[in-house]
Amino acid sequence: MALKNKLGITDSYELAREEERISKKKAIELFESGKLDSLEAGTFQSLKEIHRFLFEDIYDFAGELRTVNIAKGNFRFAPLMYLESALQNIEKMPQSTFDEIVEKYVEMNIAHPFREGNGRSTRIWLDLIFKKEIGMVVDWSKVDKNDYLLAMERSPVKDVEIKVLLKSALTDKINDREIYMKGIDNSYYYEGYSTFRTEDI
Repeated sequence: MALKNKLGITDSYELAREEERISKKKAIELFESGKLDSLEAGTFQSLKEIHRFLFEDIYDFAGELRTVNIAKGNFRFAPLMYLESALQNIEKMPQSTFDEIVEKYVEMNIAHPFREGNGRSTRIWLDLIFKKEIGMVVDWSKVDKNDYLLAMERSPVKDVEIKVLLKSALTDKINDREIYMKGIDNSYYYEGYSTFRTEDI
């Protein structure tokens, strides 16, 4: 069953295709309009704005906190009853160094505040923090999908792996649209599907 959506799509595979196509278009618009750079790096409000912008044409819940408990495989994300307090604590976390930024990213992944689209939104959010705090972003094309998944799965207990992985993929090409879009292009690595590349839009 597909999530309830504004497109009236009931097939989950078809919804995945349309969701990706539309969210990629919106991601380009977010970047080129300058709206992304106007957001305050590292706040939950900025993550909400990113999520809303990407998914507002697809879901009524775009930019809204999830109202259900969710899990992926054997991993359960933050329980609903603790979600708001978890987000408040994440908001207060420092973000002035590479290590601090990744630690904040790991905690936001554990929170997984939205019903759908957490991976794409949070990668853009992460790169915005990197860009504003240390003048770097991640080139996601250099991040191996399996290594990333395993590192993120283990990150609540040990975040060394994800730090090593992301550090080796840092680039100073912070205003390069192609680099920026890698986090969206590679969404099939992290969220289980993809059929569109940026150049196909």
